[in-house]
Amino acid sequence: MEVINTVGRRKASIARVYLSEGKGQITINNRDYKEYFPSEILHYIVDQPLNILNVKEKYDIKANLTGGGIKGQAEALRLGISRALVIINPEDKAALKAEGFMTRDPREVERKKPGQPKARKKFQFSKR
Repeated sequence: MEVINTVGRRKASIARVYLSEGKGQITINNRDYKEYFPSEILHYIVDQPLNILNVKEKYDIKANLTGGGIKGQAEALRLGISRALVIINPEDKAALKAEGFMTRDPREVERKKPGQPKARKKFQFSKR
């Protein structure tokens, strides 16, 4: 089996995912994912698509993560892994889609507007 290459995005985070057959190792930016992500919750987020399809020990995953914070990076990685698994076996798409792992979350930070302190907040209005 050749290497499957996919991209996952979330907020400002981009995950380039390379999935190949192996023993279940997940490497992020040349570090083990348990070392890269400090929290058990983030480990769970990354493992979700693999656990649903029961293929955790079947594939090795190498990923390059850039931008954003750790939560956005974990969710971008989850999307990238899900897309790679669907390329390998298109019948798995229904199970992953039902859990919401195939949807790119489009929410981004709204830009700050000039003449306002934040994106939507306005300065206090004074009539006199």
